[in-house]
Order: sequence, then structure tokens, then C-alpha cells
Amino acid sequence: MSLSAADKETVKLFWKKVAGKQEDVGSDALCRMMTVYPQTKTYFSHWNDLSSHSPYVRKHGKTVMNGIGEAVKKMDDLDGGLLALSELHAFKLRVDPTNFKILSHNILVVLAIMFPDEFTPVAHVAVDKFLQAVAKALAEKYR
Repeated sequence: MSLSAADKETVKLFWKKVAGKQEDVGSDALCRMMTVYPQTKTYFSHWNDLSSHSPYVRKHGKTVMNGIGEAVKKMDDLDGGLLALSELHAFKLRVDPTNFKILSHNILVVLAIMFPDEFTPVAHVAVDKFLQAVAKALAEKYR
């Protein structure tokens, strides 16, 4: 799925609404992912609390969402812009790339809950396409 100019603009405008709420969005999305897809907990087995209020989950959720915020800025070259993150997840963290899609889905769910008026069908499609492009770029070093 390629992002049209209209998709890119929609993502940029919507992401401005997410600014300042990255930690809440990220922690809720991570918590949902680990609850609905328990196999994803294996990467976080050293955390003793996996709730959305856990300091570990909140910190990592903010890190993830800040990374996605950076991807918004690098939208025209996601493969190049996310190369270091792709290498980190592939070679050091050894995260199954399927988890990028799983987390993307959970982020969409949380965005729909937290921004019901702003997350229109048009925004939903654009953000979904963008998150799938991010997941693809992060999986680049697995090939």
C-alpha cells in the first residue's frame, strides 16, 4: 500500500492531535497487545507489571509512539528513515516482525477510542496505511 499525498497530509494533521498523548496511546496499545496476543509478552518477561499503568509499559509505550512520530517526519523515506530501528529489532532484539503488524492494529484501536471525533474513516484509512508502511520498513532487515 502506498501513501498518496492526501494520505500523508491526513496522517500529519491527525498526528498533531496525538502529540502530548503518546505515552497514553502507547501504553494502552502495548497493554492491549500483550493481553489479546499473549505470545507477545515473551519480549517483556523481565517486567513484573504489564498493565497500562506500569512504569515499564508507559515508558516503552512512549518510546514506541515517539518513534512513530519520527516516522511521520520521515514519511517520504521510511526504509531509510527507520533503518537503525529495523536493524535494532532484527539483529539485537530479535523481535518477530509479525508483532509490528499486531501492535499497529492495537494502536489503531486505541486511536479510535481516544479520538472518536477526529479518527474519521478517512483518517483511519490513512493512518492504517501509514502504520502498515512503518511495519514494512521495520521488517526490512529481516529479508
